[in-house]
Amino acid sequence: MAAVNDNPSAAGATLHYIFDPMCGWCYAAAPLVEAARGVPGLQVAFHGGGMMTGANRRAITPQWRDYVMPHDRRIAELTGQPFGEAYFDGLLRDTGAVMDSEPPTTAVLAAEALREGGGLDMIHRLQRAHYVEGRRVADADVLTALATELGFDRGAFASAFSRLAGEATARHIAASRELLQRAGGQGFPTFVLAQADGSERRIEIGPWLGRTEEWKAQLAALVLPSPATAAGAGPTSCGPDSCAV
Repeated sequence: MAAVNDNPSAAGATLHYIFDPMCGWCYAAAPLVEAARGVPGLQVAFHGGGMMTGANRRAITPQWRDYVMPHDRRIAELTGQPFGEAYFDGLLRDTGAVMDSEPPTTAVLAAEALREGGGLDMIHRLQRAHYVEGRRVADADVLTALATELGFDRGAFASAFSRLAGEATARHIAASRELLQRAGGQGFPTFVLAQADGSERRIEIGPWLGRTEEWKAQLAALVLPSPATAAGAGPTSCGPDSCAV
């Protein structure tokens, strides 16, 4: 695998999470992302891939509802992730809604700019707002409301969002797509574990869906100490269930 150096962790290993806020299988993996954040010596870095941007934006239609609902039911069965009636019988029947990854990705970038770890918090909140609460997470007023729920100052968030919208978000998405290609990922989500010693491996998360504690233990076992720590201490991928690009 080509080297993955985006957002390296100076303290130890980094789990690179290539995702999209509108990706159902990223929602399936959300408990694994949260668990990874609690692994000592491991940093989680997000990379929004822009699955539904530009010409790939999609309006809600009855056909779209029929397409996604079997996948959503399978995710719920495999992982226990909740899906609300406000989503199934509200948002998925709202033909005025548009599925657009760009505004929520900008919201994630704004949240991270304002608070370290805020981007991952925002991803988690966006997913719940979409899949449980049936909210239009591509709408600016909804994004601002979610940010304030997470404790961000309304004005500061609006300023960061405005600064990071457009070109800055497009650059982030382009860099995430390049990372996905270099990592050999086929869709969203894709996870790459970059060790402190420079070694890297793509991790297939299919076997870990619904097995959060085992996943966390596996990650902890895989994480190598940073060179500085090791010197002082002495001896001591997505497949058919991913969201297509």
